[in-house]
Amino acid sequence: MSDTSPADPVTEAFEAQRDRLRAVAYRMLGSHADAEDVVQEAWLRLSRQDTATIHNVAGWLTTVVGRISLDVLRSRQARPEASYDDRLPELVVTVDAGPAPDDDVALADSVGLALLVVLESLGPSERLAFVLHDLFAVSFDEIGKILGRSTAAAKMLASRARRKVQTAEHPAAGGREQREVVQAFLAAARDGDFEGLLRVLDPEVKLTADLPHGVVVVLGATEVAAGAQSRVGAGAAARGRAVVVNALPGYVAWREDGTPLSVMAFTIAGGRITDITVVADPAKLAAMELPEPE
Repeated sequence: MSDTSPADPVTEAFEAQRDRLRAVAYRMLGSHADAEDVVQEAWLRLSRQDTATIHNVAGWLTTVVGRISLDVLRSRQARPEASYDDRLPELVVTVDAGPAPDDDVALADSVGLALLVVLESLGPSERLAFVLHDLFAVSFDEIGKILGRSTAAAKMLASRARRKVQTAEHPAAGGREQREVVQAFLAAARDGDFEGLLRVLDPEVKLTADLPHGVVVVLGATEVAAGAQSRVGAGAAARGRAVVVNALPGYVAWREDGTPLSVMAFTIAGGRITDITVVADPAKLAAMELPEPE
C-alpha cells in the first residue's frame, strides 16, 4: 500500500477498519500470520473495487474478511495434513502484574487461548456465525449472505456454536487461585514431588509441547507429571517469572546465559490444571516478544 497516498479516502477508510478486521480474522483462524494475510487480501479486493458502489465500507470489508476466512477454514478441513490442528495457537506473552479488580474478566477474555481451543471444535460455518454475531455483532442477515444460507439457518448455526462454547469447560478459579495452582505445579516439578504434581493435575490433563522437532502431545496426569519432573526439575532454567499468555496464567523460563528456555500457558478448572501449552522451540521463542527476566 506504499504506492497509495495516505490522504486517499479509500486508504483512510480501510486503515480505520484494519484493527477490527485483523481481530475478526484472528478469532476466525487463530493465527496472527493468517489473519494478516486475510486482511491484506481484503485490501487488495477493496482497491480493485469501485468504492462508489459500496454504501457501507466497514460492512463490506467485514463480509469480505468473513468469506476469505471461511475459505481458509474449509481448506484446512479438506487438507488435514495442513490442518491448524498440527500447529499451536500463537502465544502473546505479557508481564503478570498480579491480581487486579478485573482479573477474572481478563482471564476469561474472548481473545484468550481457552476460547481459541474451543473454537477449533466448531465447524467452519458454526465458527463464522458465532464469531461474527456474538463477538462482532454482525447481523444474521449478513452472516447468511456470507454462508449462502437463510437468516434462520445462520441464527441456528450461531445458537448451536454458542451452546458448544458455553458447555465447554472454562477456568473456574479466580485469578489468585489460578496463580497458586501454577506455583504449586512449578514447585512440585522443581522438587521432584510426583504426588504433589498429581494433586494439581486433572486426571485427563493434556500437554501440548512445541519442540524443535515438532509438536508433541502428552495425555494423562501420570505421563504429564513424569515429563514435568524431568523438564522443570532438570535445573536447566536459571530464572523464571510469572506471565500472562493469551489471557491465561503462564510462566517463562530462561537459561543461565539469558536465552529463553520455554513459555508455558495453563488452563485451570476446578482447582486443577486441565491443559498445558509449552513452547520450547528456540526458533519460535526467538520470534516471540518476551519480557525481560526479573
